[in-house]
Amino acid sequence: MTDDKVKRRLTTVLCADVYGYSRLMEADETRTLETLRRYRTAIAGLVERHDGRIVNTWGDAVIAEFASVVEAVQCAVEIQQEISNQDSDPPDANPMRFRIGINLGDVMVDGSDIYGDGVNIASRLQELADPGGVVISSSVYDQVHNKLSVGFDCLGQRPMKNIAPLTSYRVTMSGRPAGQGSFAVNESPTRWEEAGQLRMADRHEPSSWMGVVSGWLAKLPRPVAAALTVSSFLILINLFTNPHKIWFHWPVAAILFGVLMRTALGHRPESDSKGER
Repeated sequence: MTDDKVKRRLTTVLCADVYGYSRLMEADETRTLETLRRYRTAIAGLVERHDGRIVNTWGDAVIAEFASVVEAVQCAVEIQQEISNQDSDPPDANPMRFRIGINLGDVMVDGSDIYGDGVNIASRLQELADPGGVVISSSVYDQVHNKLSVGFDCLGQRPMKNIAPLTSYRVTMSGRPAGQGSFAVNESPTRWEEAGQLRMADRHEPSSWMGVVSGWLAKLPRPVAAALTVSSFLILINLFTNPHKIWFHWPVAAILFGVLMRTALGHRPESDSKGER
């Protein structure tokens, strides 16, 4: 062991960034800077309230870390609510909106700074968020989806610059992305579940359906997901190349039978394999 060994820890990283900051600065530098300072003060207070700490505030971004995943997501939702509530009246033609990404991951520690993929992923997730919205990684979703009174929309695996694709989720409140409109954090889970079902029923965009299917397959055992994917491709190939001659049922049946046998053998009781003596 040496004194210069890199220190690591598992932490929850929140990255918030102003959407269209350059455009806002070009339109009105003084007003934009004043607004940014006001919002940063509000963000710092909410981070402290949820037992987090501000790591960095370079440029128009804010990096914070939390020991609790739940507190990090609650903080993000309250940040978007607070910014929405501080909007000028009458509404500003160019309001300042933050996008927030949250990731639970391993980071390298250097004094009060943190580095590594755990931070980079949070930064890339915020780029996927809508202005005024929050996007979380699958590692965060696994920890909070049954602990918070909010909804989640699966975005599937979106490409991110210099980061391997990973499944992400949009945080939603009352049928809209977090931060759009007023809401209460502690409303009943049943309401959000019903709202989520309505949103799913109203979706017709191909990208949304692909995200839902991708999220559903990700929850299945890997052999089952692979078998269903291959079977779907075989069915599509048959229908598009020669719809008058059906042949896909034989290879699909063989694939599904093999998966069922593998699953059955994998869950065979120990007494069956050893036999009675």
